Amino acid sequence: MHNTLLIIHSILRWAILLTGIWAFIRACKGVSGKTPFTAADNKASLFFSISMDVQFLIGLLMYFITSPLIKSALSDMGAAMKDSTLRFFAVEHTTMALLALILVHIGRSKVKKAATDAKKHKTALIFYGIALLLILLLIPWPFRTALGRGWI
Repeated sequence: MHNTLLIIHSILRWAILLTGIWAFIRACKGVSGKTPFTAADNKASLFFSISMDVQFLIGLLMYFITSPLIKSALSDMGAAMKDSTLRFFAVEHTTMALLALILVHIGRSKVKKAATDAKKHKTALIFYGIALLLILLLIPWPFRTALGRGWI
């Protein structure tokens, strides 16, 4: 079960990146072009939010139920903190994911409440931009050899 969840979790990262980039680009265009906030802008942020929610739920399942790596880390956090791979997955990856999720949801809420289209685009640009930066940092990219993960 863990391997299946890990594959789904790995594939969903691409959905998050695509929807996050889509929402961020729409916000950039809105800020630079002073365009109205449209249904397409709202859809981009909605899909970004949904993909983050699904990913986080799968991550929680893996973290608390199926991951042997996390079970090992949680059994001895002192040792886990000294091991960069265990620390990354047990603390850093999870913390940054939670922060990114919170930023996306706060940003989406603030965008809905903003009075003007310009304010909506600017708010989306800030919150989604910071969330995307965190997401790029939390992904165990293949070139991060210590983490040993593939592209999928």
